Amino acid sequence: MTREEAEQAVLIGIETAIDAVNSGYTLLGAGEMGIGNTTTSAAVLCALTGIPVSQAAGKGAGLKEEAYQQKINVIQAALQRNNPDPSDPLDVLAKVGGFDIAAMAGVFIGGAYMRVPVVIDGFISMVAALTAFRMCPAVKGYLIASHASYEQGFPHAARALGLEPCLNLNMRLGEGSGCPIMFAVIDGACAVMRDMATFEQANIGEEYLNKIKDGDNFTV
Repeated sequence: MTREEAEQAVLIGIETAIDAVNSGYTLLGAGEMGIGNTTTSAAVLCALTGIPVSQAAGKGAGLKEEAYQQKINVIQAALQRNNPDPSDPLDVLAKVGGFDIAAMAGVFIGGAYMRVPVVIDGFISMVAALTAFRMCPAVKGYLIASHASYEQGFPHAARALGLEPCLNLNMRLGEGSGCPIMFAVIDGACAVMRDMATFEQANIGEEYLNKIKDGDNFTV
């Protein structure tokens, strides 16, 4: 895509997030539904981090070894031919990314702009979040990683972003599957923070905890 098209895709994502918040949503999630976009995501991840293609590219929805090697070759050829600038995330999106990744990156930026958290789904969503972070580092404070994707590039993207997923469900899927699960976890966490009584409110003495609190009395 052209740089202008990449910019437009990011802006559409930003506008979508803003519209959702203005409609009353207080928590957003960004996932995707597609075929072939683990290839573009791996290419974007390599361009942004410099890791080898063999560490970024997985088998996606399923590939035999010959097709997997072809996938690696295609990504390597795209990176060499297009030579994306790792310091310019828009350049990376335009040269080796996809409209879906660009739009999701925009959703993460738009959520942060509106001060509303956005849940990251699987591998492709994590790469989009990393791209958004490289565009606007303040985005990170509004990101929540849901599940650890089975794709081998996922931990590299999460590490580059400095986030650890909350759930380890051994899921290969992205496609928004981790977001609703994480929404339920967030609802539960909010309920505890909002409704759970303190020791004082519940008339529970905590003097016996003073010695335990002194130093590390939890690590074995």
